[in-house]
Amino acid sequence: MIKTHAHEDCGGIDHSESHDHSHGHSHSHGHSHGLEEFNLREELPPIVISTVLFLIGFIFNEPLHNTPFSIAEYAVLIPAYLISGWSVLSTAGSNIVRGRVFDENFLMTIATLGAIAIHEIPEAVAVMLFFQVGELFQDYAVGRSRKSIKSLLEVRPETANLKANGEIREVSSESVRVGDVVVVRPGEKVPLDGEVLDGSSQVDTSALTGESVPRTVSVGETVLSGMINQSGVLSLRVTKSFNESSISRILELVENASSKKADTEKFITRFARYYTPVVVLLSLAVAILPPMFVAGATTAVWTYRALVLLVISCPCGLVISIPLGYFGGIGGAAKRGILVKGSKFLDALTQVDTVVFDKTGTLTKGNFCVNEIIACNGLEKHQLLELAAQVESQSNHPVAQSIQQAYGKPVDSFLLHDYEEISGHGIRAKLEGRTVIAGNDRLLHRENIPHDVCNVEGTVAHIAVDGTYSGRILIADELKKDAVEAISALTQQGIQTVMLTGDSQSVADTVARRIGLDQYRAELLPEDKVDALEGFLQSATDAKKKVVFVGDGINDAPVIARADVGMAMGALGSDAAIETADVVIMTDAPSKVAEAISLARRTLRIVWQNIILAMTVKAIFIGLGAIGLATLWEAVFADVGVALLAIFNAGRILRVKSVASDHCV
Repeated sequence: MIKTHAHEDCGGIDHSESHDHSHGHSHSHGHSHGLEEFNLREELPPIVISTVLFLIGFIFNEPLHNTPFSIAEYAVLIPAYLISGWSVLSTAGSNIVRGRVFDENFLMTIATLGAIAIHEIPEAVAVMLFFQVGELFQDYAVGRSRKSIKSLLEVRPETANLKANGEIREVSSESVRVGDVVVVRPGEKVPLDGEVLDGSSQVDTSALTGESVPRTVSVGETVLSGMINQSGVLSLRVTKSFNESSISRILELVENASSKKADTEKFITRFARYYTPVVVLLSLAVAILPPMFVAGATTAVWTYRALVLLVISCPCGLVISIPLGYFGGIGGAAKRGILVKGSKFLDALTQVDTVVFDKTGTLTKGNFCVNEIIACNGLEKHQLLELAAQVESQSNHPVAQSIQQAYGKPVDSFLLHDYEEISGHGIRAKLEGRTVIAGNDRLLHRENIPHDVCNVEGTVAHIAVDGTYSGRILIADELKKDAVEAISALTQQGIQTVMLTGDSQSVADTVARRIGLDQYRAELLPEDKVDALEGFLQSATDAKKKVVFVGDGINDAPVIARADVGMAMGALGSDAAIETADVVIMTDAPSKVAEAISLARRTLRIVWQNIILAMTVKAIFIGLGAIGLATLWEAVFADVGVALLAIFNAGRILRVKSVASDHCV
């Protein structure tokens, strides 16, 4: 079960020792606040019974009160008090036994028992009843904010179809070992990470990546636990055990996210720990001091004011809604394919002023393709491409392979003679009696072939036939579809964008110009990237400003680890990335970086709205209570009302609109 701090006991109690109890007053509902479904049928009956008894006791209070020793009043209202307030009373008692005195349950218990003692029984019942109604709405809101995490839990398949000795049997996913073969039928979830041995199909990756477009997989490709097979039957060789599978790793990240608390959360926990005892002592002073020192002040009036003060002062709205706000932020990000490893990283993202990108695999797809064909001296473009494909057919170089891919037809290699690969230059060969060369500018100079183009941006293959220049083919590492959009979104947020790449200066120039980067550095080794990043970290004039590094996670692990916030891109299934990064973007879309920062800023804004709202309302009502202008009725509305407003406000985080494209490229 995922444990979070989103529903802690109010009053700043340290929960690090025990998660065996939820928000104390909810025990009567018969559920814990993990990820179980919110069950209205269980929650409602005690509240309905209490409400009926309360209304009878309130409407007919005078005739019930006028019975001998007010027996009828007690007979109607005390059961209502116990039914609605039993969870608060029992939790207060058990917490006192554990040595945890000052919490919300303790404040509620003293206030209501005090009200009964001064014969304000309907108000005591109202405090408990309205509090439970508030809890009902709160549980509903908490349940909604956790649905995105719960959907991850549901994704983890418990069973697998194991293929062994010519038969298929259903077994527990945990019992399957690496190397076993499992069969996944259409409509079933992929139980474990594996490689496709047989079959092809479309798989729905939305639960892992937040992407709606299905992905096509075939023999030799990797599929991950939690994906849903949509069309064909797949046979997989298992590559990771159940506990090491991608979905298990993701769940582990989410489970541990609440342990890395933001400074705001830590402050509220510390604040509540001192605040609650101060409130109790202040209430005690209000009850005792005025009757002793103020002429005409009665004990009954000032005791009532002290009880009002106790109820108003419950810090529930703060202690629940702030962790819930961050949890909503983490859940909302997970829903969009962005895993944030803790609320402190959400806070850090709000302070980012520089985002540094790796190039290959992060801003570009990392696969070369033919970008442009320029033919001359009587050749057509398709003739030049065919010539190049024939000459390059024996080479394993990425440029040669991209030309083969662009040509897309089989090549008759028997037509080639005297094939020679010239290292660092290109290829020379005889093709149907003609001498053909294909290579870089250095090869043209080496062969003394006249040409009028020397400096071409990017990677280029020049072609010459029998000493005559015939044209060139430009090869480019394709930009990701949303790369331009990603940089534009960051620029709009006032964030500087930088690229660090090991590629050549001319390639870096082209990419930087096309997508609108502020700065870039080329021809860097991995250790140079770390040095360059440290330069940006040190040049941040304001200590609060953060630098993010975004890489594809495998070769960029040292730089990801060094950044204030390390982001791994498209790293689902890459252990190095998941371990090292603070934020894991589960798709290949760089636009998710701006989306993560936007969501973090929105989360922090909502958290501070909750803090200001709770503090302001509490301060106003404490003042009104102390001078006798607020009763217990106003007190309970102030407490429950603030908590509910804060919780519903925190729920808005889940409804944040995407700031960037959600498609996977």
